[in-house]
Amino acid sequence: MSAVSNLVPARFLTIIAHLVIVITIFWSRDNNVKACLPLNFSQEEYDREDTRLVVALAVTVGLFAVELSGFFSGVSMFNCSQGLLSIGAHASASVSLLFFLFEQWECDIYWWIFAFCSVLPAFVEILLFIAVFGMKKKPL
Repeated sequence: MSAVSNLVPARFLTIIAHLVIVITIFWSRDNNVKACLPLNFSQEEYDREDTRLVVALAVTVGLFAVELSGFFSGVSMFNCSQGLLSIGAHASASVSLLFFLFEQWECDIYWWIFAFCSVLPAFVEILLFIAVFGMKKKPL
């Protein structure tokens, strides 16, 4: 079995692990929202932070859709560079988001995890879409 074919299941599993953790945070975001607020906070402050976190989680799920569509369409399934980037980013995101969830980190940290571990692989995926469909290059 070649190295490329070993990357495919590893990439799929790390993306799904990251997705499951994001959905878990979405369901149980109350404690994380409270960790972002001072001890004495108003309902308006809570609603504002909750909305910010919901937007971040929703955009993350949208970026999953972009990345999984490229993966399942075959545009990037066997691309080694995208596979390694995706595995590294999503594995890092999974570990970081578990700490975010269990240690109740502040919400600002989520934006850093989002930028490096969700936006970066999705941006490269979009570049691969442009290369394959726009410039008619081979998917590999």
